[in-house]
Amino acid sequence: MGNADSAIDHVDRAILKLLQDDGRAANVDLADAVHLSASACLRRVRRLEQGGFIDRYVALVDPTAVGLGTDVFVEITLASQDEPTLDAFEAAVADRPEVLSCHLMAGNFDYLLHVVVRDVGDYETVHRTHLAQLPGVDRMRSSFALRSVCDRTAYPIRDA
Repeated sequence: MGNADSAIDHVDRAILKLLQDDGRAANVDLADAVHLSASACLRRVRRLEQGGFIDRYVALVDPTAVGLGTDVFVEITLASQDEPTLDAFEAAVADRPEVLSCHLMAGNFDYLLHVVVRDVGDYETVHRTHLAQLPGVDRMRSSFALRSVCDRTAYPIRDA
């Protein structure tokens, strides 16, 4: 898409900030907040969606309310970094619903996974039956979060 900042102005940034706080905000409320007519605001929101600035709308679920109160961060080192191994690992890890995110890393390990489970026993099962079986895995190191200090979903959108 090129330089994303040059494609949007301060009104677009304000709309993005508001929608990150409340993705269900009524268009008329967005329009009032950014001092636009409802139709002009809707056009901007549609343009932001079509331009890829807005990826999707979601509901954020409280993990403890659905029995997933344990966060585990897993450092994974693969036996090889060749293309087929990376592709096979990424395809397999993307199919694991307990993996919230997976990042290819530079540094001492290859991937960092954020895994959510019910408890330590649940993680043991996931570790043994799923994570250790992922293609190409050589080493895993798991760290359990004691509590979340900061857990944002909104990206910082600053004026250019």
